[in-house]
Amino acid sequence: MQPLRTLQILFAPALLSALLFSLTLTTHAETIHFDDIKPGKLPPHWLGTETGIGSAKWSVEKDDTAPSPHQVLKQSGEAEFPICIKQDTDIKNGFVEVKFKLVGGKEDQAGGVIWRCKDKDNYYVARANAKEDSVVIFHTIRGKREEFKTADVKVLPDKWHTLRVDFQDNRFLVSFNGQQVINVQDDSIKDSGKVGVWTKSDSVTLFDDFSFSSAQ
Repeated sequence: MQPLRTLQILFAPALLSALLFSLTLTTHAETIHFDDIKPGKLPPHWLGTETGIGSAKWSVEKDDTAPSPHQVLKQSGEAEFPICIKQDTDIKNGFVEVKFKLVGGKEDQAGGVIWRCKDKDNYYVARANAKEDSVVIFHTIRGKREEFKTADVKVLPDKWHTLRVDFQDNRFLVSFNGQQVINVQDDSIKDSGKVGVWTKSDSVTLFDDFSFSSAQ
């Protein structure tokens, strides 16, 4: 009986649920490294825009610190919430992941991913913020952002981090640097949509190795 008890402890209901959830989303991913794009431009099928007031500035730029040298996607403008949308995606269940580095910003230093994005005013977002040392998941509907789960996490500026969200139906698992930090449910946006990246305010953020896939 001892081995059975051990298994029951190791695979508590919440942990087992998260494990099975992750396994259902194991698929072939597409990864974008931004290395074959002329600096100063956006890759094909990407839309750089913003939610709310201000003017975002999205472009591919050279950066020797990039995880996959030597170019990154950079946001260097100022807007309420700059977003960059991968226009030719349509995913309901799957995952989105990115490596990011926070290199500037007086008001904020944040980077995140978006999914089930209908347009610049309707999407889910998970973000990490070095000013607040937190990872938070929101939904944005008709331009209004609402937080529904947060995790206290040390987020260092000038360092590459990895942020990933696995999503299936109304369940979302958020991982930061390979460690799951949020496991939550929400029913606000049920339809499929686009994926992309996100920043806040005057954050100067670099992105690389953007990966995504739809669950099979």
